Amino acid sequence: MVYLTKRQVAGGSSRFGYPFGMWRLPQVRSLAGAAALLLASFGPALAQEQVDVALVLAVDVSRSMSPEELQIQRRGYAAAIASPEVVRAIGYGAHGRIALMMFEWANESHAREIVGWSVIENGQDAEAFAEKVLADSTYGQRRTSISGAIRHASALLADAPFKADRRVIDISGDGPNNQGSPVVQARDDAVEAGLVINGLPLMTTGGMGFQFNIPDLDVYYQRCVIGGPASFVIPVNDWEQFPEAVRRKLILEIGGVKPPEPTVIPAQFTVEEPYDCLVGEKIWRRMREQYFWDQ
Repeated sequence: MVYLTKRQVAGGSSRFGYPFGMWRLPQVRSLAGAAALLLASFGPALAQEQVDVALVLAVDVSRSMSPEELQIQRRGYAAAIASPEVVRAIGYGAHGRIALMMFEWANESHAREIVGWSVIENGQDAEAFAEKVLADSTYGQRRTSISGAIRHASALLADAPFKADRRVIDISGDGPNNQGSPVVQARDDAVEAGLVINGLPLMTTGGMGFQFNIPDLDVYYQRCVIGGPASFVIPVNDWEQFPEAVRRKLILEIGGVKPPEPTVIPAQFTVEEPYDCLVGEKIWRRMREQYFWDQ
């Protein structure tokens, strides 16, 4: 054991070049700078940027959509995101900024990022995001797993590097779930985690998988896909409506409001009929048996 004399304690040790209590100013500044750099390296982990909403755009690219429809969809999203109306809605928020990302989905194993998490708070940010959307190319994929898309979006929101007042999944699609876990199960798990799911059912035809379409896709999305506070569906009946539908949907999601319901005064009390949320799986099974598909 080493014992220090009173003189060593008072004057310090010269082992490090300078006695304790006699550090020169440049050395103090150097240590302070190093400490600041060390703290800065932990900055993103210690402090998350506050946004009004963290919004995931989940875009269907299943083969039931034609290549032309995929391009219309891509251009429609870009135009809506960069529109003055959407940028204005962002500015009205309590924090004046949102976090936005986009990925495409089809079968349960296909989830490809188009644009990663980005903070949007002005027109320049929105245009930069839209340019990335347009710069990417889309190729149709087999099957439709809405449940897989919801689970992937839920994971993205759970790991998002932002502190968001609301976390929302915006999911588009032109057919019912026909692969993966039941869509209701994925929806309920997401809602239980505090997420909101809004739907953009594409009630159009033109792709090679039209036989999997259902005429009441908007009802399917309403009853089986969306969930959470103020969740809603905006159906698209014609591709000419698509840019406006996306723009309206984004404005509502940014503002955290639900589109007004039509005023209807019921003549009498009625019980809503049950809806078959496994309709897509049953169509696939019937087609597989009819054409002897392997999967």
